[in-house]
Amino acid sequence: MITLQLQQLDIPRGQRLLIHHLNWEQFEEIITELGESRAARIAYHQETLEIRMPTPEHEIDKEIISDIVKILLEELEIDCECFGSTTFKQAAMKSGIEPDQCFYIQNQTQMRGKRRIDLSIDPPPDLAIEVDVTSKTQMEAYLSLGVPELWIYARGELKIYTLNSGEYQQVTTSPTFPGFPLLDQITAVLTQTLTEGRSPALRAFRQHLRTLKYTL
Repeated sequence: MITLQLQQLDIPRGQRLLIHHLNWEQFEEIITELGESRAARIAYHQETLEIRMPTPEHEIDKEIISDIVKILLEELEIDCECFGSTTFKQAAMKSGIEPDQCFYIQNQTQMRGKRRIDLSIDPPPDLAIEVDVTSKTQMEAYLSLGVPELWIYARGELKIYTLNSGEYQQVTTSPTFPGFPLLDQITAVLTQTLTEGRSPALRAFRQHLRTLKYTL
């Protein structure tokens, strides 16, 4: 049997590495060895670990969608705590995930001042965002951890999922922003950034939102 060290592995951007039959202790060791200062993202579920390396396109879309959510929260005066790509893991469920972005909204009061997450006592994030999901491992990890709302943006389309009776159900409206046409607006802003740039597109979105504020 050949044993490889993590530093020997080179994952090209946009690709992923799957490691099967990995127990929880081995998963914890790999997380420790990878460290926190890295570009790679991980997803772990039922002894399968996925290590994926995002592309620049992925990072750009992730940041713009995150900015849209932050603008929505600010303009609607909804308090939140943003936990970015924090590692969420729970040994009891044999699952771990690092979202592209995540927010505590309904549970933001409970998470104020937190710098470490322990899912045995802390709730999972209320909203998680993923861009260009590459496998079912990621979605199953979110399901196991009980994340109530999951957005997945892939191939130019946003899909919204909500947790219902232990399963994810695709919906057309976000329960976090009821009545707001998220699917159309996010696509429109992302398209606008390609021709006008990020900052002008986000400023225009903020202004548009202010005209709708009292109708939401």
